[in-house]
Amino acid sequence: MNPQLIFWLTFAVLGITVVLLGIKSNMLRDDSNAAIKPYSWSRVQLAWWTVIILSSFIAVTFTYNDAPTLSTSTVILLGISAATTAVARAIDASPTAIAAATATTAPNSQNLFLDILSDQNGVSMHRFQTVIFNFVFGCWFIVAVLQHLHNMPDDGINAVIPDIADTNLVLLGLSSATYAAVKTTEK
Repeated sequence: MNPQLIFWLTFAVLGITVVLLGIKSNMLRDDSNAAIKPYSWSRVQLAWWTVIILSSFIAVTFTYNDAPTLSTSTVILLGISAATTAVARAIDASPTAIAAATATTAPNSQNLFLDILSDQNGVSMHRFQTVIFNFVFGCWFIVAVLQHLHNMPDDGINAVIPDIADTNLVLLGLSSATYAAVKTTEK
């Protein structure tokens, strides 16, 4: 079977599963008191990278009949997303946030894109930045995997999933840290 087809089928199955679970549950939504809870950027980010990395791993495994060893940078990337989710959840569960939430009713979800890009003042730059950076790096990651699936790198199976430069990881980490830091000031 075509390696790129394996990737896209896996990506579609995982993506559709995440979307359906996101619709049927609060898996991708904030823990707010809104009647229709808004989507959470940190949870969407974690789902985005999980689907990309798992699709890549499965495609490499099925294509080469061997499981690759994920690079440290890939594990750090997933860790950044997991840490962002944990910090955002801790901020939302803080006594100050709970007190503010019980004093007012949170706004209902508008739609996925407006929810992840907006804070109480509307679309915000720090959210826009982190969404764009993660989207662009995710697309780059997918393109690199697809190219390497078609032509295995000289370094072998473990190089099919790209190694992300340290400065790029720092950029993604700082972007997520900025999102989390500014989130502490959101109501």
